[in-house]
Amino acid sequence: MKAKLGIAPIAWWNDDLPEISSDISLEGCLAEAREAGFTGMETGRRFPMDAATLRPILDQHGMSVCGGWFSGLLLDGDIAAEKDRIAAQMALFKAVGAPCIVYGETAGTIQGDRTAPLATKRKLSEDEIKTYGRKMTAFGEWCADQGMPISYHHHMAAPIETEQELDLLMKHSGEGLPLLFDAGHMAFAGGDVLRVIDKHHTRITHVHTKDVRLPVIDALDRTRESFLDAVIKGAFTVPGDGSLDFEAIVKRLASYGYEGWFVVEAEQDPTHNPPLDMAKIGHKELLRVMAAAGYEVVC
Repeated sequence: MKAKLGIAPIAWWNDDLPEISSDISLEGCLAEAREAGFTGMETGRRFPMDAATLRPILDQHGMSVCGGWFSGLLLDGDIAAEKDRIAAQMALFKAVGAPCIVYGETAGTIQGDRTAPLATKRKLSEDEIKTYGRKMTAFGEWCADQGMPISYHHHMAAPIETEQELDLLMKHSGEGLPLLFDAGHMAFAGGDVLRVIDKHHTRITHVHTKDVRLPVIDALDRTRESFLDAVIKGAFTVPGDGSLDFEAIVKRLASYGYEGWFVVEAEQDPTHNPPLDMAKIGHKELLRVMAAAGYEVVC
C-alpha cells in the first residue's frame, strides 16, 4: 500500500487567529515543509488562487497541493449557490492536480468565534441531519462529476462534531459524500477514533493526522471556553508529541486498505511551537508508523 505525507500551513499561520501566525511567506512555509520531508501542502490564506501563479511556486519547492479547506454553507443554503461558491477553488485544484477539496460546514459554526463557548455549538436533530445528508450527497456527487471530489471534514464546534453526529450524517448520506477522518477532532469531541474508522472506513478518502494534548482538553471549561481558546492553550499538536496512538490508528486504516494522503494539520502558536521543529517531529513519527503498518511512502 502506498501513502503520501502532507502538512497544512496552519502550523505557520492560522486563518482564524492571525495573532498566532508567524510572518513567514508562502515560499518560506513551503521550504520548511519540504525540509521536514513533506511533499504536499494544503492551501491557506497566503496561497494565490490562480494556477499560473501558484504552480511555479510549488514546482520550485518540489511540493504539490494535497487538499485545502472550503467553508461550506450548504446546511442553510442551496446547492446552486454552493456550486457557484466553490467554482473558483475547484478550477484551481483541478489545474494543480489536488486530490480533493476539504469541505467544512460553516453554517452556524462557532469554530471561528472566540466569544462562543464550546457547549453552545449548534445541535441538529436527526431529521435536520437527514435533510442535510441528502443535500451533501447530491453536492458531493456533482463535485465528483466535475472532476474534483470533496471530502467532508467533521470538526469541533461545527454542526457535525461528535461521533454520534457523524454516524447520523453517514447514515443519512450516500457513497457520493466521501469522508475526511480527523483523529484529533474526533478525540477532542470524545469519540472513539478506532471505532469511527471501523464504522466508516468505506467512506474515508482523506486523513488528517492531528494529535491532541488530552490534559489540555480535559481541563477546559466547555461552558466558558471556546474552540479558539483551546487552540491557544495548546489542545492540538503533531503526531509524536501528543496523546494519540498513531501506530494503532494508521494500522487500522491500513487493515481496510486505505491509500492516499496523510496530512499533518496541527494549529499551534508558532512562537511556542516552532513550525519547522514540529513538522520534523510529525514527519519522523509518521514515517515510523507508516513502516509499522506496511505502507510505502511515495512522493
